[in-house]
Amino acid sequence: MPTQTVNEAIESGFRAAILRLTAPGPHSLKPPSPSQKLGLAVSGGPDSIALLLLAHSNFAGTVRAATVDHKLRPEAKSEANFVADLCRQLGIPHDILAPDAPITGNIQSSARATRYALLNQWADEHDIPWLATAHHADDQLETVLMRLNRGSGLSGMSAIRQRNKNIIRPLLGSEKAELVEYVHSHNIIPVDDPSNHSLSFDRVRMRKALSCFKEIDPKSAVKSASALASADEALNWICQREAAQHVGIAGSAIILQKTDYPYEILRRLFLYCLEQAEPSITPRGPTIEHALNTLIKNGKVNIGNTSCEGGKTWKFDKAKARRAKTDK
Repeated sequence: MPTQTVNEAIESGFRAAILRLTAPGPHSLKPPSPSQKLGLAVSGGPDSIALLLLAHSNFAGTVRAATVDHKLRPEAKSEANFVADLCRQLGIPHDILAPDAPITGNIQSSARATRYALLNQWADEHDIPWLATAHHADDQLETVLMRLNRGSGLSGMSAIRQRNKNIIRPLLGSEKAELVEYVHSHNIIPVDDPSNHSLSFDRVRMRKALSCFKEIDPKSAVKSASALASADEALNWICQREAAQHVGIAGSAIILQKTDYPYEILRRLFLYCLEQAEPSITPRGPTIEHALNTLIKNGKVNIGNTSCEGGKTWKFDKAKARRAKTDK
């Protein structure tokens, strides 16, 4: 297919995705306006440069971009300046964001958390309701397989959501090779982040493994993840309805008054009740499974600072303080 035809298809798909993802309702497809700005997370790699060019082509005058310098590599500053120069040429407002403190711990997860915190703060400061990232179909395929390899459930297998609160991913319908070619057709040489080639990262190892299986279609993974996300949303809708009817309060306790549900519905109602009892709690999968099995058998278990008690109804209350051991 000629490059011009491919580019036109990418631009058309991008515009349709933005209209769909930012629309307040199914019958209100309006493009972003100067009062409804579109924020872009642009690192300088080919995916995010494609995002920048596509947004400029389709929604000129409504776009503002930001680049996060995580302060993890000496090249990051020049990469951020590269994006700033390109935005200046395109007439797009651009900001460079950086953390106040060094990133520590698990570098990938900590950097991700820091990046989104900075971007969301930036969006709030500039009254930007929608923040677009450059995740594409290949990213989705890698994520689906990584989650499958970890034994994730339905929510995890939904992988990268097309829209998550104010975050939108309008490029999920495009493959990386298409985006690279789109940028190349504009005579722009994007940044090549060396961390994208380091086998110390799970995603890079998965990407290398996938290079041996050319017959796997990334766009099919996008469709599967979207279907799973829809099923996940449907189950959440059912649970919200059931919680409104069958979750009550007795003194300081949260009571689940009905428990004869399929396991997955019961699991979600359990988590809902637990969150009502202790909003800051974030139990892991094995803890949840153990607690559920205990309650189903009419047992009792503590999670965090919450006592969970099974039976005909389930009770979630503040756990009693443990007595300190004393020497005999």
